[in-house]
Amino acid sequence: MDTALLVWGLIFSSIGIGYFIYGRRQSNMAVRWCGLALILYPYLMTDALTMVAVGVGIMLIPRFVDL
Repeated sequence: MDTALLVWGLIFSSIGIGYFIYGRRQSNMAVRWCGLALILYPYLMTDALTMVAVGVGIMLIPRFVDL
């Protein structure tokens, strides 16, 4: 286990919790599902660079998708 993976996983999971709570309070499904994805996806990553790229991509989805 790499320390960078743990730190990035903690950062993106924390952001995901914020997205999820915001999406639930605003009844915005795109933000809610992206928050859930941000919470869960670090468990599947094995490379820190890939984790950052996927995390930033998931964070940008609600900006362009409106459900």
